[in-house]
Amino acid sequence: MADIAALTALIEPEATALGLRLVRVGFFGGKSDPTLQVMAERPDTRQLTLDDCAVLSRRLSEILDALDGTADDPIDETYRLEVSSPGIDRPLTRLADYADWAGHEARIKLVEPIEGRKMFDADLKGVEGDDVLVVARHGAMQFPFTAIATAKLILTDKLIKATKPLIADGADTVEEFNEDGDKDIIEEEVN
Repeated sequence: MADIAALTALIEPEATALGLRLVRVGFFGGKSDPTLQVMAERPDTRQLTLDDCAVLSRRLSEILDALDGTADDPIDETYRLEVSSPGIDRPLTRLADYADWAGHEARIKLVEPIEGRKMFDADLKGVEGDDVLVVARHGAMQFPFTAIATAKLILTDKLIKATKPLIADGADTVEEFNEDGDKDIIEEEVN
C-alpha cells in the first residue's frame, strides 16, 4: 500500500515550486487498478489547465521513478499516476475550504455520528476557529474540522455560476444563466 504522508511530503514542494497548491493526494483502485491521484490548483484561480497537469505529471513521474525500488519508495506496487484539477464539485480537504466555499452546498461524511448522523448534505456557513459551521435539513451544526472523514461540494447552478471557466477556448458559444438557473437571452460567440 502507499504511504500517503510520505507521498504528500514529496509532492507538495514540487507543486508549490510550479506555483500550484496541492488539494489532495490519494491512492485508490485497490489491487485491480491502483491509482495515485494528485489534485492541485492555481491559488489565484482555483483551476488547473491541461498544461499545468502535464508539467506537474512529468515532474512527479521523474521523482517517483527515481525512487522506484529504493528504500525511500513510498509505493510498493505498480500504479497509475493521475494528475488533475479538483473539478467543480471539488473535495473539501482544508479548513479554509469551508470558509472559501461558504454559501454553497456540500456532502459531508463524518468520522463518527453527530446527533445520530454520519452523512448529510448541508449549506456551508464558514468556520469558527477550528470548527466548521453548516446548516443541514435538521438545523444548524458546528463541529470540529477533524470530525470530517470526507466532504465535497455538490454540483448546483449556483456553484456552476461561481466557477465559470477563466477561458472558453474550444467552446463555440458561452451561455449565461441568471441566479434562478434560467438561461438569459445573452449568447456570445467565442472568438
